[in-house]
Amino acid sequence: MTLETLLREGFAELGLPLDETALRRYRLYADTLAEKNAVMNLTAIEGEEDVARLHFLDCAALLQGFALAGKSLIDVGTGAGFPGLALKIACPSLELTLLDSLEKRVRFLHECCEALDFPDVRCVHGRAEDGVIFRGAFDCATSRAVARLRVLCELCLPLVKKGGLFLAMKGPEVEEELREAQNAIRLLGGSVERVFRYQIPGTEVHHTVVAIRKTGDSPAKYPRPWAQIKKKPL
Repeated sequence: MTLETLLREGFAELGLPLDETALRRYRLYADTLAEKNAVMNLTAIEGEEDVARLHFLDCAALLQGFALAGKSLIDVGTGAGFPGLALKIACPSLELTLLDSLEKRVRFLHECCEALDFPDVRCVHGRAEDGVIFRGAFDCATSRAVARLRVLCELCLPLVKKGGLFLAMKGPEVEEELREAQNAIRLLGGSVERVFRYQIPGTEVHHTVVAIRKTGDSPAKYPRPWAQIKKKPL
């Protein structure tokens, strides 16, 4: 099946709308990713079927569980643009900032956003723990396949407005990470609101989103420098 057919069927299964503009953008994104991945090693997921399902549909599933239209969102450690850029295609009103520590990936994201006609997307070369300018600036933060939950909480929760959400995309088993992250969540002014489980359409793959509501302020001393976070997680 073509990427377009896989996406039409997958979005229908998720109960999400998908128009022709989004389909064209997903096609362009997939083609650009394949071309650049040959020389840049952006993702281990290759081929139209796997890109459609394991990248695009996996990311779009967030829209099944969470209302993101019109929200400001920062995608921390976005890599090749997942989930942020894939979400923006499905939900163009999203006010998106893509943050990554590798300059070559950020250059790729700039090229993608230009090709996809997303001049409003900010592509930022930097690290979350250095992002003082972004402190408390976003309705939502996302992160996918970056680090364990307690580490992600220190990186992401300080960036979220009080009342906002941190959406951590995880595999099927999150219980151990949730247990070890309780202290970090509490210290950083968060509260687990829900654990959203879903199956990627057309696969047997089950994933989880841990939704953490920002209920209080994150103390100014967090996030700490990366060396401290890594050596002694909260």
